Amino acid sequence: MKKSILITGASGFIGSFLVEEALRRGFDTWAGVRRTSSRVYLTDPRIRFIELDMGHRDVLEKQLMEHRRTEGCFDYVVHCAGATKCIDQADFDRVNHVQTCNLVDMLVECGMTPRQFIFISTLSVFGPVHERDYRPITDADTRLPNTAYGRSKLKAEQYLESLEAFPYVIFRPTGVYGPRERDYYVMAQSIARHMDVAAGFCRQDLTFVYVADVVQAVFLAIDKGVERRAYFLSDGQVYSSRTFSDLIIRELGNLWVLRLKFPLFALKFVSLCAEWGAKRRGKTSTLNRDKYNIMKQRNWRCDITPAVRELGYAPAYDLDQGVRLTIAWYKENKWL
Repeated sequence: MKKSILITGASGFIGSFLVEEALRRGFDTWAGVRRTSSRVYLTDPRIRFIELDMGHRDVLEKQLMEHRRTEGCFDYVVHCAGATKCIDQADFDRVNHVQTCNLVDMLVECGMTPRQFIFISTLSVFGPVHERDYRPITDADTRLPNTAYGRSKLKAEQYLESLEAFPYVIFRPTGVYGPRERDYYVMAQSIARHMDVAAGFCRQDLTFVYVADVVQAVFLAIDKGVERRAYFLSDGQVYSSRTFSDLIIRELGNLWVLRLKFPLFALKFVSLCAEWGAKRRGKTSTLNRDKYNIMKQRNWRCDITPAVRELGYAPAYDLDQGVRLTIAWYKENKWL
């Protein structure tokens, strides 16, 4: 029989690529979505949809029990659903922490504990680490996130770690980019309009991971059957603060670009104003307090050795190749 996999957040950037790979590998693939979720990247007729209300435990319990009665249990769950931008910072905790706990609790209570529960977390759970010596962040470092997003993901991690014998696997990717991604798209869009903005004048070491390599790591974890482990994900390289924009400029045809670099205090002021203005309009802002803290952080190095050694993780895309594919997709799909 086919092994079944539930992918929450399936309509999102990473989730939609996970769904495609699960189908390619022959899984009975369930896309966890909300009623209002876009399905523009979920058109394969083999996809099976399930609506999950992780904000209400009683509703979620009924949904899972009905699935167990009619379809059986999930062999694997990849929890990719989450919020990266919110109008109210309290919503990060509600979505990324509380709803993760609700899903885990209901899976256990409904007798549907999967073989593995794979949680897509973030490098931001560590916050600024080794800002003076630029050593890679490792699992031995203390997790002290300085963003609401990072704190909410850390709470979810800690809950998983507190459950005795629960078969979790945590992935902490650095900046994930690729086709369909919208945050780095904002940078590409700005550069296409001849403007590139950077923050701070001190050295900044950046890391990235192409979306296909995140997908690779998830299915390697399934293949290896690991559990109760956490892994950092990057492409294994370290880049300067200008490398990403330089590659975008090249892929857009080496157009002229006005480069502006702001001191951090100025960026903080602009970020707070942008967040305040967006909140009054009932919208989210690309520039906000969390984004400021992320841009302020100087060291984004992380140690992927455990993933390489234990999973056989081998990043297939460096930034040069990944940006080329990403910008090509943006052009082909009329985003640029």
